[in-house]
Amino acid sequence: MSESAAAAPRVALFVTCLADLYRPSVGFAAIRLLEAAGCTVEVPRAQTCCGQPAYNSGDHETARALAEGLLTALAGYDYVVAPSGSCAGMLRKHMPGLFEADPDLRFKADVIAAKTFELTSFLVDVMGFAGLDVALPQRATYHDSCAGLRELGVKDQPRVLLSRVEGLEIVEMDTPEVCCGFGGTFCVKHPDISARMVSDKTADIAATGAELLLAGDLGCLLNMAGRLTREGKPVAVRHVAEVLAGMTGEVAPIGRGRDGSAA
Repeated sequence: MSESAAAAPRVALFVTCLADLYRPSVGFAAIRLLEAAGCTVEVPRAQTCCGQPAYNSGDHETARALAEGLLTALAGYDYVVAPSGSCAGMLRKHMPGLFEADPDLRFKADVIAAKTFELTSFLVDVMGFAGLDVALPQRATYHDSCAGLRELGVKDQPRVLLSRVEGLEIVEMDTPEVCCGFGGTFCVKHPDISARMVSDKTADIAATGAELLLAGDLGCLLNMAGRLTREGKPVAVRHVAEVLAGMTGEVAPIGRGRDGSAA
């Protein structure tokens, strides 16, 4: 093994439930980007849900049980990276607090929390990644997810990387930082409010004239893609990692078939 290979950061990719179940291409895009940035990437088979749905619902017992399994599954890596500000925020900001009564487990949780990052933040802030040589001649707009923005400070990082995609024009919404209404279990508990919020968001998206909507959280993207389709707005939806990894020709937009029709 060469010295450079030996020095490559060993990264655990936290795939996330939504990517695993609905959009595996996001995980493959993340791997492509991390490897291009010089990392050795592994996908721990024992990883489970980050526990956020249970945590947000007040079921801290279930959240703690899931987190305890993650303490083992994610141990020993240099970094833990998730293509989701929501899941990364749970691991980094909330998981340690589940173990206040157990100093040993709290210490392990603190160690993992300190090395957990959202994907674009890790690429820019930790690895200084300049991006792949990809092109996408489209007009796009970017939605800032609540958890990534407010818990982890993810704002400029995806835009820095997108600015290096040849031909891609980013047009900002009037309110890119306003919630799309998904909010994990919020959309289940308060469907009427959630529906109004996502309708306001899709109106803002359409007003930009963008043909492509990007974001870093699949929950937000699935929510907005569904509303855009139901409203008949011709805006394609993708995770930012798919664009940065040059995978737009390999997988259809979220909520669309390969022929561009609604899925």
